[in-house]
Amino acid sequence: MDDCLPLEKTSFPRLIVDYLNQKESTHKFYNRLPSLENLSQQAAEKKQKFSKEQRAILVERLKKQYQNTEISSKTEENLKALSQENTFTITTGHQLNLFTGPLYFLYKIISVLNLCEQWNDSQDDSNAVPIFWMASEDHDFDEINFFRFKNQVIQWNRDAEGPVGRFSLEGLDEVSKEFKKNLDSSKQAEELLKLFQKAYTKHDNLAQATRFLANELFGKYGLIIIDGDDRELKKSFSTYAKDELLKQSCDQHLQNTNAELKNAGYHIQVHQREINLFYLKDKLRQRIIAKGNAFAIDETDLEFSEKEIIKELEDHPERFSPNAVMRPLYQEVVLPNLAYIGGAGELSYWFQLKDYFESQDLPLPIIWLRNSVLLLSEKQVKKIKNLGRQIPDFFQSKSDLKSQHAREISEIDIDFSTQKEHLKKQFLDLYKLAKQTDPSFEGAVAAQEQKQMNGLEHLEKRLLKAEKRRLNDELNRLTELKEKLFPQENLQERFENFSSFYAEYGQDLIPKLKEELKPTQFGIQFIEFKY
Repeated sequence: MDDCLPLEKTSFPRLIVDYLNQKESTHKFYNRLPSLENLSQQAAEKKQKFSKEQRAILVERLKKQYQNTEISSKTEENLKALSQENTFTITTGHQLNLFTGPLYFLYKIISVLNLCEQWNDSQDDSNAVPIFWMASEDHDFDEINFFRFKNQVIQWNRDAEGPVGRFSLEGLDEVSKEFKKNLDSSKQAEELLKLFQKAYTKHDNLAQATRFLANELFGKYGLIIIDGDDRELKKSFSTYAKDELLKQSCDQHLQNTNAELKNAGYHIQVHQREINLFYLKDKLRQRIIAKGNAFAIDETDLEFSEKEIIKELEDHPERFSPNAVMRPLYQEVVLPNLAYIGGAGELSYWFQLKDYFESQDLPLPIIWLRNSVLLLSEKQVKKIKNLGRQIPDFFQSKSDLKSQHAREISEIDIDFSTQKEHLKKQFLDLYKLAKQTDPSFEGAVAAQEQKQMNGLEHLEKRLLKAEKRRLNDELNRLTELKEKLFPQENLQERFENFSSFYAEYGQDLIPKLKEELKPTQFGIQFIEFKY
């Protein structure tokens, strides 16, 4: 079977497709294109911009964050390597979704692991280590409080205020019991339940639980997990936070870039604020708003003068949290980073940032599209072949897929394209006759043509509908398979959780994905599990 659907045949944003096809219209929005050679050039530039002091702070904070985590020899080796000036990072990040959330959580991290390994194999005196950045300061609880296991939604219900990484794990013992009800008695099910319980009933907060989970799944490959909700890391970023408070630089530069993106015909992914910082406490994460010469905290009574808010920043840098458009700058300040790997929507807002990064004298990392995957069982691949279809056919809507299949397997030709074309030619002569007789008749001819065309289309739809009824059994098999591969018409990777597949394939799941995925292959890869 073909193992990849090209980006041009997907619904990926045009900006991403044009970027990877090196269209001239995208050139001004990025630093370097994604390639192994360009990673080396990026390393040379980043080396000049990342100081020994920054590196020392990073290493010290990572050691502190890992204090109570059992780590693999590979992760320990990578943490030590970060002390060296020829060691860089390749990064991805994600929300703290319950039990990892959508399946593409795995693909992001595997993309980072594989790209690091591939680049390191080409280097003599430099190397990169894989980083997973936990979005622990997010506050969109409704986006992260559930995961799907097969046909069930497993949900965590609780009151939610403040940054999600600091949430206590109250109520997750009940979620564990609910999850258990949906599991069978297999070895894989037992492993899943133990993993869930160790992550969510043995730790103090959601950030700790997520660190444990990511480390359990990927620690043996050397993954380093970082939590940006850290006082000392924020302190090293405070110069940029101060600039944002006093000059609102981010807004100014993004306004210009957004206009250029719009003029080039591209969609603006995120919209910046006048001040792109939140004020953060345990049960509070609210926007900082400029209010004349003062600063107010949205939806609270808190207010600071300019002098007071700068003093607050100096004394409590941990209370200032960058929003979605400013978080990339924070990441690049604290990491010796070469590339950021993410999904198409996520990467789209990085293209808004080049001008802003240049104003802050920081190199924009290489913007790298993560792997996208459709997982299929051996049985599903056989069904597709037996139906006479190809995997790419299933990327169209259920309705279009059924119509295409009905036309192809029907013994009756229900495509009226020839008849419609013949009708148009007949009416061309009628238009000439009407024009020669009385031009006012042209409207009557047009109305009659439309009436006849509508009649043909109506008849075509009725015949197709009748034929679909006759072919009902086969079309049902087709649509059942479509629903399995694209649940509720969603991409599998954006809907399913890894647990649904782990329950089938167990500990082979991640090694198989890591072996099959290619970080330089941009498209949707098809991976078949044979059992």
